[in-house]
Amino acid sequence: MTSTHAFWLAGRQATGEASFDVTSPWDGRVVGTVSVPTDAQVEEAVAAAYAVRDEFAATPAHVRAAALDHVSRRLVERTEDIARLISAENGKPIKWARGEVGRAVSVFRFAAEEARRFNGGEGQRLDTDAGGQGRLALTRRFPKGVVLGIAPFNFPLNLCAHKIAPAIAAGVPIVLKPAPATPLSGLLIGELLAGTELPAGSWSILPVPNDRMPALVQDERLPVISFTGSEKVGYAIMDSVPRKHCTLELGGNGAAVVLADWASDEDLDRAAQRIAAFSNYQGGQSCISVQRVIADAAVYDRLLPRIVAAVEAQVTGDPADDATDVGPLVSQDAAERVEAWVQEAVDAGATLLTGGKRDGASYAPTVLAGVPADVTISCEEVFGPVLTVTKADGEAAAFAAVNDSKYGLQAGVFTHDLQAAFRAHRALEVGGVVIGDVPSYRADQMPYGGTKQSGVGREGVRFAMDDYTYERVMVLTGLAL
Repeated sequence: MTSTHAFWLAGRQATGEASFDVTSPWDGRVVGTVSVPTDAQVEEAVAAAYAVRDEFAATPAHVRAAALDHVSRRLVERTEDIARLISAENGKPIKWARGEVGRAVSVFRFAAEEARRFNGGEGQRLDTDAGGQGRLALTRRFPKGVVLGIAPFNFPLNLCAHKIAPAIAAGVPIVLKPAPATPLSGLLIGELLAGTELPAGSWSILPVPNDRMPALVQDERLPVISFTGSEKVGYAIMDSVPRKHCTLELGGNGAAVVLADWASDEDLDRAAQRIAAFSNYQGGQSCISVQRVIADAAVYDRLLPRIVAAVEAQVTGDPADDATDVGPLVSQDAAERVEAWVQEAVDAGATLLTGGKRDGASYAPTVLAGVPADVTISCEEVFGPVLTVTKADGEAAAFAAVNDSKYGLQAGVFTHDLQAAFRAHRALEVGGVVIGDVPSYRADQMPYGGTKQSGVGREGVRFAMDDYTYERVMVLTGLAL
């Protein structure tokens, strides 16, 4: 895996004048070298996308659906090679990388299905008042304009898929910027799209450095921005272009609530296993990983040792090994930040129950109890394999603890009580509530996004298509309704 990778400019391969190396966070080896587009090439891609927007919007649904089906099938055929690529550039354990490929397969398949049924038009009789006699309103959706998609490093294939696939399904041109640390998986999507009959210019995949992004963000030919990443960068983008449409999928500090009725040994074992797995999967580098456990006082003392034991059973090591559960973080800097936050919490009085050790870019799965509410790890997104466990006196106190955060992405509630589930759905200030499981569950076709500082808008194929388009009504007159 040491080849040089071209980028994709208006549907064709191109190279620029500079390049950079992509290195493995596990062992530092060079995974690939990526060519960087020049300013002139970026301009060519944007101009091509802007010029083709009307043609692409009018492309027959079967053409767009066939292209999306093609990508989905090719991903299936190359699953193992692509998973190895994800693992190499990202440090993700291979079993999680295979799962990511499977999710991207579904995203492109869902998008193909949506392309076939999207924009059928909704008719509305207007003769409910006398002035509307003989009139029918027909509402359809049309593109807002070219999308600028900005993807993060933690799901380098699937989150690129979540930008590209809905755009193609809706007939919206897209310019995608993959994350600088993990561009290879996004560029591979271009290789698959190149085998389709989509119009030239309808898509580009450009590994542009972050310091060159402000010009793209400000470009008036890119009226829609879909960004997944940090809260700081996302809101800086939105603040800089207040008249553009921005979808922001930002951070979280996902809470798993264990209520008093989840009390059998079987219940507590299941909760502990799910919490341990999904506080550490992807090295904790998921915005819906479990960061906080809030356990009812009635079950806290029985649950806590189970969580510690389940976390200690997580296998750490080489991400290429099938047995590995937890690999490295994306960089040593990221691991050092996590180390500093844990030390701050311990210095402030938290109890370290397991973990707390760093080795290069790897950080041991960690559990903390008694963490003060005002330390960084309580307030911010840790984005690492660290879990805090706190006790709550009853359901109301547990739900209040979930809401005592600037974030509101997803929450998990372990309960058998249907009424409690509906109370959670009403009370919790998050974009998604998962009953009987951790907050880390996401189906790629469901609406996904947050409240408060976790972002605005929703992803999930159909919901992203809605974000990329707007409703336009046509009134027909003189009809015999």
